[in-house]
Amino acid sequence: MKEYKAIKLPPWKRCVIKIGSSIIAPDGRGCATKYLLPIANFINQSIQDGKEVIVVSSGAVAAGWSTQPQYPRNTPLSIPRKQAFSAIGQPMMFFLWKQLFDYPCAQLLITHDDLLNRRRFINVKNTLLELLRLKALPIVNENDTVVVQQLKVGDNDNLSAHVADLVEADILFICSDIDGLYTGNPHLDKEASLISEVRKIDDSVYRIAGDSNNPMAVGGMRTKIQAAEKATSRGIDVVILHGKKAENFDLMARGKFVGTLFHRTMSPRAAKKHWILHALPSSGEIVVDEGAAKALLHRSASLLPSGVVQIYGKFDHGDAVKIYRESVSKANLIAKGLTQYNSEDMRKLTGRQSHEIQDVLGYFASSSIVHRDDMVIVSTVKKEDLI
Repeated sequence: MKEYKAIKLPPWKRCVIKIGSSIIAPDGRGCATKYLLPIANFINQSIQDGKEVIVVSSGAVAAGWSTQPQYPRNTPLSIPRKQAFSAIGQPMMFFLWKQLFDYPCAQLLITHDDLLNRRRFINVKNTLLELLRLKALPIVNENDTVVVQQLKVGDNDNLSAHVADLVEADILFICSDIDGLYTGNPHLDKEASLISEVRKIDDSVYRIAGDSNNPMAVGGMRTKIQAAEKATSRGIDVVILHGKKAENFDLMARGKFVGTLFHRTMSPRAAKKHWILHALPSSGEIVVDEGAAKALLHRSASLLPSGVVQIYGKFDHGDAVKIYRESVSKANLIAKGLTQYNSEDMRKLTGRQSHEIQDVLGYFASSSIVHRDDMVIVSTVKKEDLI
């Protein structure tokens, strides 16, 4: 096997690390810690260094299958049976991770529907961010017991990209049973060499991405490229590396790696700004007073309920709204952002102080109506381009 030179990792503070089935269940007979200890050490070291880590883990189906010896490895499985195996194996997979850490671990089972539905998207995001604040390690998996199409294609690679986007990670590590992206299939072509860096994902990159050689992994290099394309377009660097080589995680702890780095194509701030402005349709309008308008425009402030004058439309928390000064008109549009409360509750809060929120609503989600991190000032944007 060829030896490749380590290169420098981009700086990061928050990462998502995706672990494939071949690492969780290396012999196809159930979960094992054989390859997980170096990964756990890397996670521990990263957290000790003040960084934040979210794990996306495969392996539930393999773990459940191992409890059913009457179904040998070459037995074709129906979707319901795979889902049943996933239900059996999910707690086994989680326990395997839990025993590697001496701090709380949390299990989240999500589907792509949870990420496409704005309300559930915000709920998942808030839960993950709160877990990080609580110094717990989130361990995410697709909810295979209720998913059919996603289970067929083995979409944990793409799921990891969605999770990285959701938590606004700096980098996504995809651990595989191969060193990274090669110029050809290294299992068939001895002359194939590792591609250390990719700055643009185009058709030529997809053409050299092959399928998985692992019978337990229904994804392959193609789904990893798809994940990398999703993440890099949202301002997240992506590294594909060999997850069975312990030395890789020692290198990563020192800021280096051997694998393939897919460079983000824009800054995270620019990616989020573009998403809010051009990808999310507005569900309502908020009119603010002059004091609030000046605070938003000149002090990069969050929008507080005390500055709200009027609410128009019906929307849920996490929906996009347009913000106007004095009245709703194109000339008065100053910002667009994501709401912390729904329209019904926001009307109750209009003109109130932040410390009154709990008393008025009976619950407290945020001191702001629209947080500055989820808001884009539109003074430099063509207002007719907004949706």
